Amino acid sequence: MTDVDVVVVGAGLAGIGAAIALAGRGESFVVLERATEVGGTWRDNTYPGVACDVPSHLYAFAHSPNPAWSRRFAPGHEIQSYLRALAARPGVAPHLRLDHEVLSAEYDGLWTVTTNRGVFRSRVLVLAAGRLTEPRIPDVPGLAGFDGPVFHSARWDHGADLAGRRVGVVGTGASAIQIIPELAGHASRLTVFARSAPYVVPRNDHALDSTADPAAITRIREEIFTDMERGIAARRREQTALDALRTLALDHLESQVPDPELRKRLIPDYEVGCKRVLLSDTFYPALGRPDVDLTGALDRLEGRVAVSADGSRTALDALVLATGFHSTQQPYAHRVTGRDGLRLSQAWEQGMVSHASTVVHGFPNMFVLDGPNASLGHNSAVHVIESQLSYLTGALDHLAGHDGPLEVTARAQDAYTRSIDAMAAGTVWLRGGCTSWYVDSRSGRLTLLWPGTASAFRARNGRFDPEPFR
Repeated sequence: MTDVDVVVVGAGLAGIGAAIALAGRGESFVVLERATEVGGTWRDNTYPGVACDVPSHLYAFAHSPNPAWSRRFAPGHEIQSYLRALAARPGVAPHLRLDHEVLSAEYDGLWTVTTNRGVFRSRVLVLAAGRLTEPRIPDVPGLAGFDGPVFHSARWDHGADLAGRRVGVVGTGASAIQIIPELAGHASRLTVFARSAPYVVPRNDHALDSTADPAAITRIREEIFTDMERGIAARRREQTALDALRTLALDHLESQVPDPELRKRLIPDYEVGCKRVLLSDTFYPALGRPDVDLTGALDRLEGRVAVSADGSRTALDALVLATGFHSTQQPYAHRVTGRDGLRLSQAWEQGMVSHASTVVHGFPNMFVLDGPNASLGHNSAVHVIESQLSYLTGALDHLAGHDGPLEVTARAQDAYTRSIDAMAAGTVWLRGGCTSWYVDSRSGRLTLLWPGTASAFRARNGRFDPEPFR
């Protein structure tokens, strides 16, 4: 058994950020990562065309800008290289424990964290396991009997030769619209199975001029951040902003899809912003190719024949599942047990709840990064993670002067949850007429996103306040 002050679970963006925040503070800590490499999302997603859909300069920690981004929207391998470089720092690397899968974490006055390679005891537990870790595999009859290559976009099979093959892609979300243009023309025929059409706006990607001037990078970052903050107005259903965003997307559709019949099928049947607004200049042209077919949702598989909801039948050699992740029901929650035997999955059985989007009643000295209401639908989640890390270090400062544990009261958590629900009530995420991965299907609550500006999140949750704790 290894005794430390803090156990961090996960070595993706949030976990590495936590390690940097802890380095040099004086607390002993470890970062437990189940994989054999750091990087989280950017380690797992290596599909053709993978790239960020947040401008590069915002997808880096403010304390560690990256002057080496090659493009406005960084390719996935560049983000992974950036995270590897952060993890290799002298204050971080010695604390990493790779190939350590957390099997359970139990609280009995201290946290006992059991992994496949040993047990750790700590005063503080930091969950940085992320929300895009467990692929969602659709329940499609006949899927298990499909005898060609079949894999999820986050588990790309680079050994599968798709050249000249008949390939199906299930989904039209953020990963799918990057994959489809890469496979179009590479496969002999590409079939896209779509439940609904996304709103797509111009990406306007371009190469970046290299600059190592920290002041220049900071200025660029602040300008981009301020511009993206304006995006919250459309999500709040402010009419002028909502109309402008919808017009931008539909004009993009009209300019890129000359076929009126195909264009009609690509008009979403919900309000813009209800689901993630996607960025692409190549998705629509790919769908317009003569060797690409757009069909309805995948209904079932009969051997290698895919039957879609509209009854059409398509022979396939390979199938790519770009079907997203278990985002609102965190798969790690059943492994975490707090005070009095309460499992985190039980505490969240009607959707994730928290106080300050970081602490949960019934789980003393536990902090969740990138968890309930801690992501953004219009700006960079890195800003939120930085705010949570500031909250975490403030809590650790408080704990250093107190013997007892920190547990937020039920009253404070309930008040915070009610305020989140009130903020979310009029937004497009709940009033836009769609089903999305932002909303918990069990409660109908917006549990993934912070329904306000990134600046407001930092103002409210970026500083630890001991008042709501018992």
